[in-house]
Amino acid sequence: MIALLQRVSEAAVHVNGKMVGETRKGLLALIGVERCDSEKQADRLLQRVLAYRMFPDDAGRMNINVQQAGGGLLLVPQFTLAADTNSGNRPSFASAAEPSEGRRLFEYLLQQAHLKMDDVASGVFGANMQVSLVNDGPVTFWLQVSPPD
Repeated sequence: MIALLQRVSEAAVHVNGKMVGETRKGLLALIGVERCDSEKQADRLLQRVLAYRMFPDDAGRMNINVQQAGGGLLLVPQFTLAADTNSGNRPSFASAAEPSEGRRLFEYLLQQAHLKMDDVASGVFGANMQVSLVNDGPVTFWLQVSPPD
């Protein structure tokens, strides 16, 4: 399971011209679900996302996580993160989870996030979304939790 984390001053997701999720200061996490992912990978990924120190402390060092910073979390499903881009000019999505399993695990991740923090919003799985953000820094990190071999 993959999260592309971006520290944001603000971010929003629109579907068909309607805002479906937003956050001010916090994290935008684009989420990719891979084949063989399970709740175990979702739990570990969420743990890492919430604990990842991306916000500055009083000395200006990235030593504070999103919850300590009082930020929000905007989760956006993005199956293209699971693409294999190692060869050719067209990505392969063979490593991405089947849509029904991707939806199930994304919704599980979202449910677990709501249990762990108050300010959680999301995009819509399978929808054509328009995502806008102001990347603060810019600060962007790639986190991946792989299934066991």
